[in-house]
Amino acid sequence: MKRGTSARSSRLARRWLVVPIIAVLALAMNVGVASASWWKPPAKPTWYWQLSGTINNNREVEIYDLDYEETTKKEVTTLHEKGRHVICYVDVGGAEKYRSDYEKFTKLEKEGVEIMGEAIEGWPEERWINIRELKYVEPIEKARFETCASKGFDAVEIDEDEAWLNETAIKSGPITAAQQLAYNKWLAETIHSLGMAVFQKNDGSQTKEQVSLFDGAIAEQCNENSTGPYSCGEYVPYVEAGKPVLSAEYGLTKAKFCANDEKLGFMGARFNLALNGNRFEPCW
Repeated sequence: MKRGTSARSSRLARRWLVVPIIAVLALAMNVGVASASWWKPPAKPTWYWQLSGTINNNREVEIYDLDYEETTKKEVTTLHEKGRHVICYVDVGGAEKYRSDYEKFTKLEKEGVEIMGEAIEGWPEERWINIRELKYVEPIEKARFETCASKGFDAVEIDEDEAWLNETAIKSGPITAAQQLAYNKWLAETIHSLGMAVFQKNDGSQTKEQVSLFDGAIAEQCNENSTGPYSCGEYVPYVEAGKPVLSAEYGLTKAKFCANDEKLGFMGARFNLALNGNRFEPCW
């Protein structure tokens, strides 16, 4: 409906008075205007994954996925200057002996908190954490996400987000699907509140419940694990929602998985298990 010019001018005048007041109130309440905004990754981005060694920053890709602690702010800035977006790798389900904050977990154990279970299969220096102990776990994880944000990362990859599918040997009992989902929801909301996108990692069995929470998924060996909770079909809802699935294989050759990834709409690549940059064989 067309309205009179004078009435429109009056409303605009009031608007310009109100907007600064809202901004001031938001700051006073410690509500960042940008906190509800984060990078939305494209549906089919090219990507590169390296978690150790000297970063090769000359890959012709749209996205880099790098370790939150090993990667410096300068390295993230360099990649941004090259037009890349950068994902921050964080283990949210395990306590890693080589991390600077590992002593926070051991200190809790000494104080009688049941905070750790057994070693994660294949990774003897990592132990499952008891995500039920939220008042202890959440501050540790949030500090890690804040490190990602302070270095300028655009997104976070949450690893070991599927404790409920594993034998954790936590004495008070196994993690349930509902407990995992509640924890993962907190992870997504917390990371978004810090202005970063977030990628689901592996918990394929709960994709349908999580696809609205996350901005994409990273699937490890979903072609090699052709059936069960880690199979590729579990991540298709992300493609259907217009969100990316970044597929990583280690043992399979490209001839054995690229065609399937392309059919599903995944962005697949082969890496070595150490993720040190020595192997990068993309399907695209």
